[in-house]
Amino acid sequence: MAGIVYVSFDKLEKFMTDAFIKAGVPSDDAGICAEVLIDADKRGIDSHGTGRLKPIYLDRIKAGLQSPVTKIEVIKETPATMVIDGNNGMGQVIAKKAMQYAIEKAEKCGLGMTAVRNSTHYGFAGYYAIMATKKDMIGITGTNARPSIAPTFGIENMLGTNPLVFGMPTDEDFPFTIDCATSITQRGKIEQYQREGRTLPEGWVIDSEGRTGTDPDIVLKGLDDGSCALAPLGGIGEELAGYKGYGYATVVEILSSALQGGLFLKSLSDIDSSGKRVKSRLGHFFIAINIECFTEPSDFKKTTGSILRQLRASKKAPGQQRIYTAGEKEYLAWIERKDKGVPLNEALQKVLIKIREEYGLWQYKFNF
Repeated sequence: MAGIVYVSFDKLEKFMTDAFIKAGVPSDDAGICAEVLIDADKRGIDSHGTGRLKPIYLDRIKAGLQSPVTKIEVIKETPATMVIDGNNGMGQVIAKKAMQYAIEKAEKCGLGMTAVRNSTHYGFAGYYAIMATKKDMIGITGTNARPSIAPTFGIENMLGTNPLVFGMPTDEDFPFTIDCATSITQRGKIEQYQREGRTLPEGWVIDSEGRTGTDPDIVLKGLDDGSCALAPLGGIGEELAGYKGYGYATVVEILSSALQGGLFLKSLSDIDSSGKRVKSRLGHFFIAINIECFTEPSDFKKTTGSILRQLRASKKAPGQQRIYTAGEKEYLAWIERKDKGVPLNEALQKVLIKIREEYGLWQYKFNF
């Protein structure tokens, strides 16, 4: 193996689909799971793409930590709202169906919201917000996660990375999409640094002694055993307003648990007191807002696009060549990758070879 190798979107998506099928996921559901993963890779969000196929999904299925067959149960429903139970199935399948429900309700009522309990990791959160933008709607979603963020002035991992995500249609070639964890970074990014052999920036992580950690191997182990925690968005302490990230993480925790009677905080840990891996029953929420119930969608998109263009055209800081708006870098990554494919480093190449061997996917020939 030598350096980066590019694999086409279609080939990689088909490989992941077949790997999910081999793991016991029904074919249609396998396609959804692979689609969400490849969509992250297409947009340059490598922390939530192919690199998570094995450790987050295939290995958890194999260990019995989540069910490959997804059974969605409607718990409560009104014309504009719904609560569903994912029964520990595939998070992407549960989430896509939940956002579809929210969109359908917004088509009838102007707004629709779905709350989910007993789900699993649903991948690239922006995927679901973008679903709404394709229907001329505003999409909002959030999810709690296993504890990893320490509250401001704390050192114990209590809150998940808890992203709060918005998608809004524009008159440009891409929607405005802000998909951010409420921590200063997320586990997937640290895993990416580990694969690439890079040192973490100072201030991302706080350990049990109140010091920052920069070794991704030590940090990942510490996130599992509780000796490390991620800093909230803003950073450690109050000087850089870390309390804001802490507060928004708490908002997502409440909306992802209290609305549907789901688990929260430490009860979401996927490691028990003896160090054994256990099921993590996550909660999500999905909101769709039908723009035509407020204004003409074309007017909304034009105004939104004008806002973004004026922001990008504003005065730049010395030495800076460009100002970006949310969703733009992901669109540019797609432009760059659509012909070249997904760049896979040597560590990820080894993972794909291992998956091919373990699941007997010999029909796939890679150039590494």
